[in-house]
Amino acid sequence: MARLYGALFTLSLIWGTSFLFIKLLVEPLGAWGVVFGRCLFGTVILLLIIVLRKDWKGLKGLPFGIIVLVSLLNNALPWYLIALSETKITSSYASLINATTPIWTLIIGFLFFQNKLRLLQWLGIALGFFGIIILSGVDITSIKDQSIVGLFTMVGATLCYGYSTHLTKKYLSTVSVTMISFSTLIVSALISFIMVLLTDRTIFTMILEPSIFGALVGLGVFGSGIAYLLYYYCIQKGSPEFASLVTYLVPISAMVWGAVILKEEIHFSMITGFILILAGVYVSSKKPKENRIQISKTA
Repeated sequence: MARLYGALFTLSLIWGTSFLFIKLLVEPLGAWGVVFGRCLFGTVILLLIIVLRKDWKGLKGLPFGIIVLVSLLNNALPWYLIALSETKITSSYASLINATTPIWTLIIGFLFFQNKLRLLQWLGIALGFFGIIILSGVDITSIKDQSIVGLFTMVGATLCYGYSTHLTKKYLSTVSVTMISFSTLIVSALISFIMVLLTDRTIFTMILEPSIFGALVGLGVFGSGIAYLLYYYCIQKGSPEFASLVTYLVPISAMVWGAVILKEEIHFSMITGFILILAGVYVSSKKPKENRIQISKTA
């Protein structure tokens, strides 16, 4: 159990810096350029790990359709939406909205995977929605507000994450963590490569610039390659809900990095909204007393 929580904590530190790197990269590379660079560098590091371990077991017989769907919903599409959102809002703000992922995971499990929700979980969902409203910090009636656009694109990313965690748990629980990470990153790299070709090919020459290359190493090697080994480990050894709890800790490190490196301001509405979201996530993920006793006996 200590190893599982250690993986979750390390993952939160890595993903906390990812919002910073995305903010630095989205202007020169564009949203799809960020996704492609992230997938490319992540794929390279995972390929090196597989070659060194000689761990090709499980590559054959992968459920191709599910791999493509998970690649789209857990990598390509949400990473594009996150990068797009950070053209409208700060990296700190984006990380706070990302904290609603566990709530969306519960809702999606209820709607599409026959999961039952308790009263406390519904209460947690309500608290989370109040947090989102406060977090927006703008006039809700003004849809044209840039912050609202950024908020909606970030919420779209969290919806993708929520659905993909259930798909991974249901269909890929017997596939090795390394193979899930490697195969989904390759597919995502191909998807984003095609999108870059269709939008802006100039980013291919920009990737080798020192500042951009360094940020891509941080985002791709750590934020995608190594992080996704930890992420799928948390899903397989824990649960989709447990893995999504990484969003408890990510906003804290993201806000610190954003304030120190990017000089982003931290507003009262952000803190208030974040507290409500965390309260919602805590309440919605709280296990019944009998379940906690059963878990402690089997641990």
